[in-house]
Amino acid sequence: MLKPALRDPAALPRLALALLAIIILWPGIKLSELDLGVLFDAENSKTMGSFLSGFWPPAHDSEFLHILLRATLETLAIATAGMALALLLAIPCGLLASRALSLSAAHRNGRLAWWSLALRWPVRGLLIVLRSVPEVVWALLFVRAVGLGPTAGVLAIAITYSGMLGKVYAEIFESVDPRPARALLVAGSPRLMAFAYGVLPNASAEMLSYTVYRWECAVRASVVMGFVGAGGLGQQIDLSLRMFAGGEVASMLLTFLLLVLLADQLSRLLRARLQ
Repeated sequence: MLKPALRDPAALPRLALALLAIIILWPGIKLSELDLGVLFDAENSKTMGSFLSGFWPPAHDSEFLHILLRATLETLAIATAGMALALLLAIPCGLLASRALSLSAAHRNGRLAWWSLALRWPVRGLLIVLRSVPEVVWALLFVRAVGLGPTAGVLAIAITYSGMLGKVYAEIFESVDPRPARALLVAGSPRLMAFAYGVLPNASAEMLSYTVYRWECAVRASVVMGFVGAGGLGQQIDLSLRMFAGGEVASMLLTFLLLVLLADQLSRLLRARLQ
């Protein structure tokens, strides 16, 4: 009968990895000046408690609810319109940045011609530029260009999310089974038809799931951009905070939570319909 090992043979590697993680993270913690002790300071706790007590009860008068409904619809409109514009750019860029419809890959055992790479890399570079700048920065620029209001938020989401969606779409197109699309291409099928019948059926579920997730992120981003004057719930929260109307802020935060829950349920429903 074999005796059980008295010591885990993987204990030393795990300990080494833990120490390495601490060595790597420690400079970042020092640079960020993280001090969790301030959360437990008696004076700070009293200040936070008095501040949070103003959030209850949530505001629910009819005049405020009308403002809340308008701000909520404006937030949804900003996120949806921004995503729609982003899709107009992301889908073609995703196709151009992907090898899924490459004739050279279909005819040369996956080896790409130099001209194919020359066309593909500028598109990938464009997607990198679009998603490298945060949407809040784009919103600040567009607020200066077009003024305060939802237009700045829509344009900021459209630019940033087109880069994100285009990159992920290209990866999804390349991750599906390439044989149906390449068989259509070798048989002389147009690329759009090869995409519609060879790539899209296998990629649609993952694309839809990611798109709905990004729409949920766009709703959150539109709230954040409201603090720089891009409209929606964020701008209304900023106004209520400046007037120390904690009850109004609580109602808007609860509404925002409801929006995220609805987006999550919508994503589950759409995924279930496509499976």
